[in-house]
Amino acid sequence: MHIPRPASDEHPTYALTYIDAAEQAIARHGLADLTALLARQPADLAALLDGVTPDVATHSYAAGKWTLLESLVHTIDSERVFAYRLLRAARGDRTPLPGYEQDEWVPFSGANERTLASVIIEFGAVRASTMALLSPLDQNALARRTVASGRDVSARALAWMIAGHMDHHLRLTRELYLSA
Repeated sequence: MHIPRPASDEHPTYALTYIDAAEQAIARHGLADLTALLARQPADLAALLDGVTPDVATHSYAAGKWTLLESLVHTIDSERVFAYRLLRAARGDRTPLPGYEQDEWVPFSGANERTLASVIIEFGAVRASTMALLSPLDQNALARRTVASGRDVSARALAWMIAGHMDHHLRLTRELYLSA
């Protein structure tokens, strides 16, 4: 399934960071499209975290910042939120959806009591669910919009945001958590 890049009126301004990140990742990896990037990311995460110790997983790169495990569980939570919004958009439901406060969710995530292996497995399961949600959607469904956090957003834009948000966190993991 081909999911074209969304137009600028299909997403809030902040989402451009993630949409651009997804487009750059597709080019960087020489992939055919967004679907290929979405399919690739679970293996990229597993490879990146191979050999990471529990001490590194529960370490924060700076005072007041999330640990690696908290950052990774945040990516799972965000994908679930974005995928739910995507479902609502694809089904034509324009009932306004509230935002979610990521910083308020992290303390309740229990991330630091988990293993990296369990987080990798959960991410793979969530991504498989996202892929299953996307696979039957046609271009009309991808173009439909919902309202989230007071802004219009299309199902297509949410798919791009999911991939770009994960790419953003893969980069942060490499540069901030694993570089030392």
